[in-house]
Amino acid sequence: MNLKLLDCVVLTHDLPEAKLRAGDLGTVIEVYSDDDFEVEFVTASGSTLAVLTLSKADLREVARADILAVRSLIDAAA
Repeated sequence: MNLKLLDCVVLTHDLPEAKLRAGDLGTVIEVYSDDDFEVEFVTASGSTLAVLTLSKADLREVARADILAVRSLIDAAA
């Protein structure tokens, strides 16, 4: 996996402290090394939810068979 600036990526595991779940879609906004990336996660309306420094192990590329879904952050708090 060779991630580049502005690539869309998929989170591979839950990060409850950031209100993120495995499968959430993010965008690479900085490449620090071959293994470390700054990734922005936004709500469907475009508001930034989290900006995190993540490793390659935390992410995967978007696959052809992936489908996007929407979930409410309100439901996540329950």
